[in-house]
Amino acid sequence: MKKCIFLDRDGNINVEKDYLYKIEEFEFIDGAKEAIKIFNNLGYLVVVVTNQSGIGRGYYSEDDVKVLHDYLKKEVNKIGGDIDAFYFCPHHPQKGIGKYKLECDCRKPNSGMFLDAKKDLNINFLSSIVVGDKISDVKAGENLGMRSILVKTGHGLKEKQKLNNTCEIYETLYEFAKQLERESKIYIKNN
Repeated sequence: MKKCIFLDRDGNINVEKDYLYKIEEFEFIDGAKEAIKIFNNLGYLVVVVTNQSGIGRGYYSEDDVKVLHDYLKKEVNKIGGDIDAFYFCPHHPQKGIGKYKLECDCRKPNSGMFLDAKKDLNINFLSSIVVGDKISDVKAGENLGMRSILVKTGHGLKEKQKLNNTCEIYETLYEFAKQLERESKIYIKNN
């Protein structure tokens, strides 16, 4: 089984913009691409798991999200990094329209996207990590026994105030990647 870094997208990889789906509005947070490359170099799969209720609300389509994810993958590939897979939840239980208005098992903090990735990519949750800017990201990871990280980018600063556990908190995705790199060197040195 493989170890994986599960990444929330908005506010973690890219600058938070409500209902982002246009490539021309996409803006990487400083160091995010480099962080993904570090995770790759440390032997982790990288999987993006993102709630995309804008689909369910009728603001954009599933195809729009796939086009944006293709762009994101290509931009990361340009610096030698890779994203192994993307999973998104298009539903919203109250504000969804038609088939998208439902209580689903994929909307974080539920575990559906993570379980699909585990099955598709042979992932071991106990050696995997979730990183995001919302409590729903942290809870999703904790519910599955994963190390869970909150970053202060995106909604992270506000969300941090609501946390009443001892979740690890970092300024950015890149800062966490550098910490993980240091931990890996210490582990190799001690073994």
